[in-house]
Amino acid sequence: MESVCAVSTGAIPQGNMELLSTPHSIEVNNITCDSFRISWAMENTDLERVTHYFIDLNKKENKNSNKFKHRDVPTKLVAKAVPLPMTVRGHWFLSPRTEYSVAVQTAVKQSDGEYLVSGWSETVEFCTGDYAKEHLAQLQGKAEQIAGRMLRFSVFYRNHHKEYFQHARTHCGNMLQPYLKDNSGSHGSPTSGMLHGVFFSCNTEFNTGQPPQDSPYGRWRFQIPAQRLFNPSTNLYFADFYCMYTAYHYTILVLAPKGSLGDRFCRDRLPLLDIACNKFLTCSVEDGELVFRHAQDLILEIIYTEPVDLSLGTLGEISGHQLMSLSTADAKKDPSCKTCNISVGR
Repeated sequence: MESVCAVSTGAIPQGNMELLSTPHSIEVNNITCDSFRISWAMENTDLERVTHYFIDLNKKENKNSNKFKHRDVPTKLVAKAVPLPMTVRGHWFLSPRTEYSVAVQTAVKQSDGEYLVSGWSETVEFCTGDYAKEHLAQLQGKAEQIAGRMLRFSVFYRNHHKEYFQHARTHCGNMLQPYLKDNSGSHGSPTSGMLHGVFFSCNTEFNTGQPPQDSPYGRWRFQIPAQRLFNPSTNLYFADFYCMYTAYHYTILVLAPKGSLGDRFCRDRLPLLDIACNKFLTCSVEDGELVFRHAQDLILEIIYTEPVDLSLGTLGEISGHQLMSLSTADAKKDPSCKTCNISVGR
């Protein structure tokens, strides 16, 4: 199998369109977050003559975004003819979890530098995939580089409006119910729009060792002892690392009771962390007691994959401000940040 990367071309194909058969029966498979394998059928008489392939690749939401102004100018993806199927890859033009349309054209480059070309094939649509575990491992490595020292903490907390907690008490049996994760963070994260959970924080203020009094999500706070959610019966997964055009960097972790539906979802998609020894969030036994620590220099977002009983913690109003600028709801990751991006589709 051969690979092809993108290059631009300004060559205008010349010649009789009838000289080459039009490619047909396009097949796209082996799709990842930044590559796909493509093949098609053409007449046997063309196989030895064709020297180049032109590949017209467009995002589905704006099918004209990659078109040249002149209708006869070939596509921006050009490859020398190789045996099919052929892998197309390149992080600078393919994004994860994005719908694309693709069509192909074959060509013969002549001695004068001009091309004899076929007609364009039919258009096929496909969607790129999420980050694989190896991509998330790269993100994890980048997050570990800036995690900082570990600070002790004792509670997980969830900030929200008073009405949210009243609804949980009145309509949900006093339980905080898991909900679908939004599209904040890396575009390729397997958890976005797929994993259900309840979001918690655990970061503490360096000078007090307590949760901050300010919040971007509401003035009411539910606090629950850390061991209620995080203990040796819980698996911990790394899910994402991102920033939002600011100096702050966020890491998303998933806490899933072993054997739970959330645990089974994460097992095949996310890197598993050692709960007693990692750079982000730890639970270890010291002098016969569970001790919890979090990374100092990252804002941790914790997804707990099961319902949480409000009776296991305390609910009260905080005294600080509601800092909406720190909200991560549907936040878009900064694709230019060298600290939290990796060399695959973004």
